[in-house]
Amino acid sequence: MKGPSRRARGPKPTPRNARIAQRRADERGSPITFGEPGRTPKARKEPLHLPHVVIVGGGFGGLYAAKALRHAPVRITLLDRKNHHLFQPLLYQVATAGLNPAEIAAPIRRVLRDQRNVRVLLAEVTGVDPKERTVTSSAGTFGYDYLIVATGASHSYFGHEEWAAMAPGLKSLEDALEIRRRVLLAFEKAECCAPSQEERAAWLTFVIVGGGPTGVELAGTLAEVAHHTVANDFRVIDPTAARIVLVEGIDRVLPTYSALLSARAERQLQRLGVEVRTNARVTGIDAQGVQIGEERIAAKTVLWAAGVKASPLGQALGAPLDRAGRVKVSPDLSVPGHPEIFVIGDLAVLEQDGSPVPGLAPAAIQEARHTAKNIVRSIQGEERRPFRYLDKGTLATIGRNAAVADLGRLELSGFVAWLAWLLIHVFFLIGFRNRLLVLFDWAFSYLTYERSARLITGDGPKAAPAEPAPRR
Repeated sequence: MKGPSRRARGPKPTPRNARIAQRRADERGSPITFGEPGRTPKARKEPLHLPHVVIVGGGFGGLYAAKALRHAPVRITLLDRKNHHLFQPLLYQVATAGLNPAEIAAPIRRVLRDQRNVRVLLAEVTGVDPKERTVTSSAGTFGYDYLIVATGASHSYFGHEEWAAMAPGLKSLEDALEIRRRVLLAFEKAECCAPSQEERAAWLTFVIVGGGPTGVELAGTLAEVAHHTVANDFRVIDPTAARIVLVEGIDRVLPTYSALLSARAERQLQRLGVEVRTNARVTGIDAQGVQIGEERIAAKTVLWAAGVKASPLGQALGAPLDRAGRVKVSPDLSVPGHPEIFVIGDLAVLEQDGSPVPGLAPAAIQEARHTAKNIVRSIQGEERRPFRYLDKGTLATIGRNAAVADLGRLELSGFVAWLAWLLIHVFFLIGFRNRLLVLFDWAFSYLTYERSARLITGDGPKAAPAEPAPRR
């Protein structure tokens, strides 16, 4: 007697089909049978009975928290309004046409697809109710047993929000592409549409406001673009005559570094042709330039790297905030009065040895892993442990063969610091493919001075047409 046909028995129980079917069953909250009756794939049972951890944000803090809970007895829902994790330290490379967006970003679903206890949702969180333990989002309302908020920070224009349209900051891929568009378009406008020498000079003047790592990296790379990458590409203008101005409000660039490294960074910038202006506070920005006290700099391209403010979601937690809107967390990174809520990354502020834990990717990763361990301790009835940041050093690149590195007792600058910066950033990129592509692009750029992503995309703000300049 013949047994049932393949169609009657159901699909062949391959590992991939089993994973898909079990994931769907987890979403329904019930175990399933796959293939033959009475047989279940290897997976946790009764998932809805496990503590529910909601993570808001898929940056360094949120993503590494989810990964650290991989083997924990919890259900995880990760919410982010973007579908990708972004390696922010290399955003300036996209903004200056050195890398393509996909080389520094990875879909969150792809990163976590093999982690069975996590569900990823594309949604924007609009509110948190600590009393009811719920999170409200565009995908619905979610209850939680533990909440991890890692929504980061955005640009701060120090009360001058009207400057944002004229001076974009650098926090997202959209920001990077807009900066790339403005920078490349400035050279094109100077070539074709500047009727006077003054207007041509304005198109070839780039002002970067803020002398921190982002401002320094942008300034140094823009100088390389002007002096090497596009130096021979135009017939009317001389791109090497471009003016790169870095404006810092206090007495030195890279103020979080030692005075020695700041001085070395400034000298390296000047060798690249960057005009460094310290003790210079911007008092006005418009479409035609920048006002610095009584001085006016005519510039068509202004970039903002001067300040950040915390995500507004911190205000919904009912926790004390600092002047920048960051949540003042307890030593275990939880919200005072709400031990089930944790805040990590740029949204959190915690004093350690008299100074706040820096808003850097390594700090967010350490906070994420520590929070995951504390959640497991709480589930097991153990006492939580306070967070202790291990400072492994900071690095900032300035340009080709130029960087500074503060490694505690060891301070480096020049080629050695630049090589250390390169290797560390490649190591922390998500995915082997991204590491390989970035290494290839950097090697190509190093040997040829070319930049692989010189594409002007997007229409940008509409402007009145100008008369083309006569060809000389």
